[in-house]
Amino acid sequence: VMTERTRSRIQAAEMSFLHRVAGYNKASMFIFYILESSRLCKAHPTLRTIDMFHFRGPSHIGDRLVLKAIVNNSFKHSMEVGVCAEAYQGREPLRHINSAFMTFEVLDNESKPCTLPRIRPEPVDGKRRYVEAIARKKIRLDRKYIISCKQPQVSLSVPWDPSNQMYLSYNNVSALKLMDTRNNWVLTSEKNKVRLYTLEENHMLCFKVEMYVSVPAEQSFHLLSDLTRRKEWDRHYEQCEVIIQVDEEDTLYRVVTPSVSKGGKGKDFILLASRRKPCDSRDPYLIALRSVTLPTHPPTEDYTRGEVQCAGFTIREESDSVTKLTYYNQATPGVLPYISTDIAGLSSSFYCTFSACSRFLETKEFSEPF
Repeated sequence: VMTERTRSRIQAAEMSFLHRVAGYNKASMFIFYILESSRLCKAHPTLRTIDMFHFRGPSHIGDRLVLKAIVNNSFKHSMEVGVCAEAYQGREPLRHINSAFMTFEVLDNESKPCTLPRIRPEPVDGKRRYVEAIARKKIRLDRKYIISCKQPQVSLSVPWDPSNQMYLSYNNVSALKLMDTRNNWVLTSEKNKVRLYTLEENHMLCFKVEMYVSVPAEQSFHLLSDLTRRKEWDRHYEQCEVIIQVDEEDTLYRVVTPSVSKGGKGKDFILLASRRKPCDSRDPYLIALRSVTLPTHPPTEDYTRGEVQCAGFTIREESDSVTKLTYYNQATPGVLPYISTDIAGLSSSFYCTFSACSRFLETKEFSEPF
């Protein structure tokens, strides 16, 4: 058993160097993780996962960066290392610009995980980080289960028929409103003012994408309300057809998406889309989506039936010509494969998709409101 002080003063490890290029280099943080984790295990560790890479602010040309790393906890075959990146120039105060967590393991000559030494946390802050690392490990395991399972154990879709249409539509919109009111979102990635956030609580993983477009809110609402046009900007929408036009506010669609793996089956979704205009100037436009089942459209052998629990857009008018557009999705096994690399910070495909959405909104016209 090792104390935090014994493990080579990892908690006090600092490295400062002149950052000569604009932007922050992830490779620097990765190398620093390697150095700090190797002191505990007395071997060269192997990166297993990257978790919660938070971009809090930019670094600038001429900044000096201070990287602080510490092993938060060690488990039987893995350890979690946290790093905080701060920047400063001259005598100005330190600016917290990045933080992240990485999980490492040590492999033997047969590529099997080695047993790692345990640590005994120091009081107060050390104990807090020790406990939080356990919680993050549980979240990672839960997320791994969600991603790996082929089908959820309990169906997320509910049967639709005219008798329960009003009830389903109300719940559809209410679920999106509830997600919109949450205030503990964590910024995961940002590129050219398109921001990706995640929220993990109560065994639930949600994500949202936020951006501003130079299009009136009402026009954005009508263009995005028609899901048959989404394939014009979203490469995940391969096909979209209207099944039932229930009324002016609710429509049933069948959406087909391509496979995320080479040679795999595509997915299809049966979605209820519920549209709502603002009741007053403080409310946003809403486009809520959720999966339903229809006896006329059962699963087929050609496609894997996917499910959406809660997703959609909130569209807020910032001015006559500027709109804040936010897309929400409560991740499910049918959805996560399309966004998992973005959530892990390994790609920025979300940016390409929503930049295409912005161009679509700014160049297209709508004829008649729904």
